[in-house]
Amino acid sequence: MSLTAHQLIGLLVDPGSFVSWDDPVTTEPRDAEYRASLTRARERTGIDEAVVTGIGRIGGGQAALIASEFGFLGGSIGVATAERITRAVEQATAARLPLIALPVSGGTRMQEGSAAFLCMLRITAAVQAHRAAGLPYLTYLRNPTMGGVFASWGTLGHLVFAEPEARLGFLGPRVYEELRGVQLPPDVQRAETLAERGLVDAVVAPEELREVLRRSLSVLTRRALPSPSPSSAPPAPAPRSPVEQPDAWEAVLRTRHPDRPGTRELLRRTTEELVLLDSPGGRDGALVRALAVLDGQPAVVVGQQRRAGAQERPFTAADLRSVRRTARFAEQLGLPLVTVVDTAGAELSAQAELDGVAVEIAHCLTTLLSLRTPVLAVLLGQGSGGGALALLPADRVLAAGNAWLAPLPPEGASAIVHRDGSHAPELARAQGIGAHDLAAVGLVDTVVPELPDAADEPAAFCARLGHAIATALATLTATPASDRLTARTTRHRRLGDLVT
Repeated sequence: MSLTAHQLIGLLVDPGSFVSWDDPVTTEPRDAEYRASLTRARERTGIDEAVVTGIGRIGGGQAALIASEFGFLGGSIGVATAERITRAVEQATAARLPLIALPVSGGTRMQEGSAAFLCMLRITAAVQAHRAAGLPYLTYLRNPTMGGVFASWGTLGHLVFAEPEARLGFLGPRVYEELRGVQLPPDVQRAETLAERGLVDAVVAPEELREVLRRSLSVLTRRALPSPSPSSAPPAPAPRSPVEQPDAWEAVLRTRHPDRPGTRELLRRTTEELVLLDSPGGRDGALVRALAVLDGQPAVVVGQQRRAGAQERPFTAADLRSVRRTARFAEQLGLPLVTVVDTAGAELSAQAELDGVAVEIAHCLTTLLSLRTPVLAVLLGQGSGGGALALLPADRVLAAGNAWLAPLPPEGASAIVHRDGSHAPELARAQGIGAHDLAAVGLVDTVVPELPDAADEPAAFCARLGHAIATALATLTATPASDRLTARTTRHRRLGDLVT
């Protein structure tokens, strides 16, 4: 059985910390049958409307909460419900509090017709003002969340979580069948299906939601430290330091090693707070999205993830759309964005062409170039084609010692130039694709050494790279925005020129 609004709030907030913001509903409808329905709903649920609002503490930090009650006329939104929600959003904005919405609803209240339907605009305007103020807005979609609620304030969260197996959608299955004459496929409106397509950030069980919210708010509301702790710096490399510039083809082979640390391993080894979000394709997809704190530096992370020991999953148009959405919410919340590049390339298929993968690459480039928040790119391993380029516009770029960037994998370049793949090693060496070559043409600012291969020393390598990321974030965060944006423009104007 689904949790009531008060039961869910009790599961989330610190004991005894919730204080209601709700004033009694004083207006009554003229229609006698509707009045009787409201009376029965109040007697059955013990509350006077289909939503409960207030303030509470989650892990010690204050947050405003809005929780729907499905037992009250299916959680439907009437004018009085909308007014209560809107006032709570406005109060949270005025108090500069993060806001957590917990909708469960069949949609707007049919007994109130267009007036209730139009109230979705009222609520959405208040939510937009909250977001525009740079305040976190998180939603947790419960079973079911449908209609106007799903199509407005329910899905506008900077992060959108969902209850397992929840039915989420615009049109209910019964209405769909009545209007279209066919049944809606059963999996279309499942929370898990939406998460696989990047429309929901994570599917979270109610009993796990408190910890996910606590960790999320810990990142979203944290202020960056002036600089990483000196004690966190990894020890200096051992005397067996690598050759200053690795052989380009050998570096390519090393980045394909199945034991080489990927984005997920880097985050798990280096962060003090981490919230991994779902991505298109699920947890095994080619994109990693996360909230993270690295050595006191909060950040939003989007990174490409190799599939070691399996066929490489291509970077899709859906992945690129998720990158842009994540970048925009980092900007809205004033958090730096970290992009991690490690891909064999974007998807190459007829479906990718129809999905607009090239258009999405272009939009990723313009989004990152115009982002007002600090952007740090990390070239972790493979950097092949437009899929890699899409994540590289940044204020600063770090690169692992064996990382590389090329228009195509060396084998593909060899096929173009020599009509076979056998000349890949010599082309890799001639094209200037290695990390040190990229530093010479202005893309890479810092090369983080590998001794000689990250696969041989994953813990030490991740520690070095993690500290370099935290140091770069501290510098970028401390730089005035106008200076940083001017430097970004100058940087990209000169990319490709040999540094003298």
